[in-house]
Amino acid sequence: MLRRIDPPPEASLRREAASRAAGNGVAGPAPKPRLVMPPHSSGLRIGLFGGTFDPPHAAHLGASLLAMKRLRLDRMWWLVTPGNPLKDTRHLRPLERRMADARELAHHPRIDITGLEDVINTRYTYDTLAYLVRRCPGVRFVWVMGADNLRSFYRWQNWRGIASLMPIAVVDRMGSSLYATGGRAPQALARYRLPERFAPVLADRKAPAWLYLHGLKSPLSSTALRALRKGSGNH
Repeated sequence: MLRRIDPPPEASLRREAASRAAGNGVAGPAPKPRLVMPPHSSGLRIGLFGGTFDPPHAAHLGASLLAMKRLRLDRMWWLVTPGNPLKDTRHLRPLERRMADARELAHHPRIDITGLEDVINTRYTYDTLAYLVRRCPGVRFVWVMGADNLRSFYRWQNWRGIASLMPIAVVDRMGSSLYATGGRAPQALARYRLPERFAPVLADRKAPAWLYLHGLKSPLSSTALRALRKGSGNH
């Protein structure tokens, strides 16, 4: 049976905590909300798709739907991160706003939006995924990422550890696929790459295991859209 508790969203919890503190004459920042995990249970196949989602866009949704179909996933979790350690985060919008926009865009019964990294206080993807593997025994997680991230994957904290935690599906991106597999990380992991025909059973494979998913050719990126937003003065 799926495990789920439906409390108020993170922003509401913070406001309630701040209100209680103010009423008691206690100053200081509001405490972190308690962790609420999206629906999950042992045996489910769940894709994990991380990013700042600033802003979320059609390519995020397209990649998720493609992965859910080709990998035969039961659910997809969008892990909206407080910030990317490899990127400039000074102009990121508040986490709650990005999560709200992601929910509005996804609007899908099997896509869950979560800001759990902000609650469990993890900075790096490896720490987040290791936490989920410990917290959700028996769940068949698959890390889903765009081909644009594959080339720089070697710069991620403990990227080899990520590859050893769960299978990885790399979604084709316009222009990225031509050079992505030539990067340091995909070359180091080349012997673990599976033909694309294994996509339906990737979630059942023991890590390290990864493959490419072709079919999505979107030029959209959150980085480019943020730059456009910054240039227009619309923050």
